Amino acid sequence: MGAIAAGIAMFGAAVGGGIGDGIVISKMLEGMVRQPELSGQLRTNMFIGVGLVEAMPIISFVVALMVMNK
Repeated sequence: MGAIAAGIAMFGAAVGGGIGDGIVISKMLEGMVRQPELSGQLRTNMFIGVGLVEAMPIISFVVALMVMNK
């Protein structure tokens, strides 16, 4: 039963991470089109944002492993 719960949690985290990454990257591209002179700063902020978005699936993976081994 724990394996099913862990799988569902990981699926939700993967979908959420993918959607979050897509939103962050699309908004960064919009900003680069509107103000090309800020490309470097926008790119830096985008990498920080993607890193924060990707932290959630990694944390949920660790929690899923802990649930399965309980």
